[in-house]
Amino acid sequence: MSRAIALIDGNSFYCSCERVFDPKLAGVPVIVLSNNDGCAVARTAEAKALGIRMGEPWFKIRDLCRREGVRAFSSNYTLYGDMSARANAIYRDFSPAVEIYSIDESFLDLSDVREDRRAELARDLRATVRAWTGIPTCVGIGPTKTLAKLANHIAKTIPDLAGVCDLTDEDERAAWLCRIHVGEVWGIGRASLAKLEAMGVDSVADLRDLDPRPVRKAMTVVGERIIHELRGLACLPLELMPAQRKGCAVTRSFANRVTDRETLEQAVAAHATRLGEKLRRGGLGTTHVTVFYHTSTHDQGSPMRSVSTTVTLPEATSDTLALISAARAGVARTWRDPGDRPWRYSKAGIVTTDLMTLEESPRPLFGRLDRERSGPLMAAMDECNARFGRGSVVPARAGLEAKRAWATKFGMRSPRYTTQVSELPTARAAP
Repeated sequence: MSRAIALIDGNSFYCSCERVFDPKLAGVPVIVLSNNDGCAVARTAEAKALGIRMGEPWFKIRDLCRREGVRAFSSNYTLYGDMSARANAIYRDFSPAVEIYSIDESFLDLSDVREDRRAELARDLRATVRAWTGIPTCVGIGPTKTLAKLANHIAKTIPDLAGVCDLTDEDERAAWLCRIHVGEVWGIGRASLAKLEAMGVDSVADLRDLDPRPVRKAMTVVGERIIHELRGLACLPLELMPAQRKGCAVTRSFANRVTDRETLEQAVAAHATRLGEKLRRGGLGTTHVTVFYHTSTHDQGSPMRSVSTTVTLPEATSDTLALISAARAGVARTWRDPGDRPWRYSKAGIVTTDLMTLEESPRPLFGRLDRERSGPLMAAMDECNARFGRGSVVPARAGLEAKRAWATKFGMRSPRYTTQVSELPTARAAP
């Protein structure tokens, strides 16, 4: 049987998760906002019809939303992540090989399914996901990842296809490629699109028929790979195991401007705490952390300042206490007395690169960290947070979540229905 890759994704995924737990949102325009309720990052079809664009700032569309009855929600990443995990559990019942591409997209290997059964299986998959999770999806099928992505785009935009498009048949594929603009191809950004248009490329079929050599010269090997993928030659394998992280970052914009050192140190300590959780989850460690914080260009009339410094650790570690000490040392090294005109810092973060597994990391002769003490302590803290919710146990320097005045705003966040018992929906008998 021929190779077949399916791409399934949730339609307006964040908004769909909100609708699952609030049936009154059906048919109502819904948007989800970014951190600190900054801008629209997800929109239903009804919201798009009102002219709300992706990334549009909330303060610009607030009045429109109130006038048109648009329901706006703060990001609820805990809910969205859990719903994504539930959907992927279903995908694994339909395919032995699943690559989680993003929170709302996954690639499935359907090569073992008969050609005449793939579309039927895709429809069954969509129906199962909708019945078990409430999330509407679309499925695109093709012999390569790029064609599966393109098929998914077609399935979304052509209502007559009922959410499923199969491009594994060569004749069917050729009929579609000449009708789709080249800008819809996965991996073609603005810069690449401009170069292709200069070559006279308009449709996907035009790109497919180009000589790969000049495309490689103009768009590097990525452009050449896209052409081969559009011709049905697979260049991108399924990545069933996530690659080891090379770096990690925890950055947040402040809900309120920070002007004092104590609050800034608490913020970077909280970021270091989250960084330690991420590293331990992957069994990784780092030998240095880069601490940065800066003001905002939107604060006109206020003094501007942006600083960054790297603090080196004696050995690779994921110990939260060691990371907090390094982060605070970075603040101490770069802090300046503001004087009469204080700097109003808008964002801070911690970044690491060149991560390594702790088992393979070298240990110094002198200045070693106490891994024998650190390991059990961090494991106990992680277990408490997993059982009772993130932030249940944190180092005192990171502050309690409920009392962090600088913390990211989620003023319109819905309950975390699937992970917090205290936020479960309550059913009441009709009067």
